Amino acid sequence: MPRGAYQGRMLSYQHAYHAGNAADVHKHTVLSVLLEMLTRKARRVTYMETHAGRGLYDLSGAEAAKTGEAATGIARATLPDGPYARAVSACRARDGETTYPGSPLIAAELLRDGDRIALMELHPGEHGQLRTTMRGTGAEVHRRDGFEGVRALSPPKPRKGLVLVDPSYEIKSDYADAARFAKGLLGRWAEAVILIWYPILATPRHRDLLDPLRPLSPFVHEVDFPATRAGGMEGSGLALLNAPFGAPARITEAIAATEGCFRRPD
Repeated sequence: MPRGAYQGRMLSYQHAYHAGNAADVHKHTVLSVLLEMLTRKARRVTYMETHAGRGLYDLSGAEAAKTGEAATGIARATLPDGPYARAVSACRARDGETTYPGSPLIAAELLRDGDRIALMELHPGEHGQLRTTMRGTGAEVHRRDGFEGVRALSPPKPRKGLVLVDPSYEIKSDYADAARFAKGLLGRWAEAVILIWYPILATPRHRDLLDPLRPLSPFVHEVDFPATRAGGMEGSGLALLNAPFGAPARITEAIAATEGCFRRPD
């Protein structure tokens, strides 16, 4: 796909309208578990994101108020003690009680001095705010196509690392594009742990993501939401490639301990 075509279609999405929703709680809980696991040993790590957003969100702002999604996500969630809860608490102590950290700030909170953070964000406004958010953290903030940027920086130094793949899925081909990117990245950077988020809709478009990944035996974790508006997300899914040893059990345990925003089995 021509790079310009990809760029043009992605610039309308802004995560501020959805920050702190139930999908964020799911994604950020799992991300935090993985970051904690990867930093247990002294070896340094590289963390990269394909679609970083602005990194910090005000849940009392106009965008969040317009959708009200945080009210059924982080505002309703009871978080167990763990890395995600600590990252949210640290953000709010520093930036205010109505703030919510995006994945870049969660990573900056949980990683160590000497670890590397490289963030891709193409939207000009979001990129500018991301640079402000991440000032002083040592993170590399790139205004470039996320898939192209992560590929270009891979394999990185340090070689041990994690990539969060989190496109907007504004069009159907995003699912297949994310799968194609992940498979190609492993060809360049075999050690990469890759976490791919996807929405679960009434039409199972996420099969276009999961089916091509099946030969790689990803660990797949999905949650359902208690209720959804017509055409909205019915749940949230994550596909994990190169899962660290013990990660599936830790992830399952962390999500099971989170109350309030996921539908429990009858």
